Formats: sequence, structure tokens, C-alpha cells
Amino acid sequence: MRLLSLEVQNYRNICAARLEPGRELTVICGNNGQGKTNLLEAIWLLTGGKSFRGGKDAELVRRGEAFAVLEAEGCEPAEPAHIRMTVGTPEAAKPGRYAAVNGAAPKRAAALAGSFPAVVFDPGHLSLVKGAPEGRRKFLDAALCQLYPGYLTVYRRYLRALQQKNALLRRAPAGQ
Repeated sequence: MRLLSLEVQNYRNICAARLEPGRELTVICGNNGQGKTNLLEAIWLLTGGKSFRGGKDAELVRRGEAFAVLEAEGCEPAEPAHIRMTVGTPEAAKPGRYAAVNGAAPKRAAALAGSFPAVVFDPGHLSLVKGAPEGRRKFLDAALCQLYPGYLTVYRRYLRALQQKNALLRRAPAGQ
């Protein structure tokens, strides 16, 4: 999907903003603390992923506000798509992240996985080259969740089975 526009309200330090990326290249520039990375993070959230910067949902909402709204217009090869995501603080009437695609009833934001693929490289990703294999595996798993929506379900089942196996091994008597 190609991003045609993004509107952000009450997101981190951004009260309201609209981004219309160029067809070929978009350069976002500004002083430190102006919200450049926040715009990129907002696009990433529309993939159904968590923030690539970490943090809780409450940290994604502008101080003093109950929720943030992200709306994007995209163009899939065959048809346009409208994605709306709300992020509510724990005090909001509807806390958490919810998304709607083309007006469909809101679902958990994780349901967006695979519908709007994106890849983010930030300075922390230098560990992909320099660091341990675990970082590369996590990065590839995240990319596969984007490309193949069914992978997320299988991956979660695998992680649950792995946790159960490790818990059983910790309880086993020594020497067995």
C-alpha cells in the first residue's frame, strides 16, 4: 500500500498535523523536538505494530488528552483504503489501540498486521549488524508478520509453547 495522506491529532507532542508524502520522495526536516520521529512512528503504528520506540499507549497520547487519532489514506494496487486508529489512555472511555479499515467496525490494532506493510530503520537497528542473533530474529519475525498476516498467529503460538517448555524445564528436578 502507498501512503497518500496522514492526519494526526493529540499524538505525542503533535496537537494536529497533516502529511501528504510526495510520490517519489518525502523529506521531513525540522528542529529537534518538533515531531519528525513522531510522524514516522504514527505511520508505523498503522501497520498494527507497537511503537518502534517502545513505551505504553498512554505515552503516545498528547499530555492532557484522553486519546489520539491517526487517520491515513492509502492506495492499494486495486483500491483506496482509509485507516483510522485511536489510542486511548487508561483513563479514556475506550483505553488501548483500536483500528477501522474502510469504515469497518473497530478492532484491536493488531488486526492491521499485513494490511499496511512498512519497515523502520532507526539508530537502534545498528545492532542488526553488530549485535547478537536474537535482534536479527526479532527484526525478521516483525517483517514476516507484516508480509504474511497468518504468521503472527503461528508466531504467537510458538512463543507460548516456548514459554511453557521453559517453565516446565525450570520446575524439573536437577539431573533429569
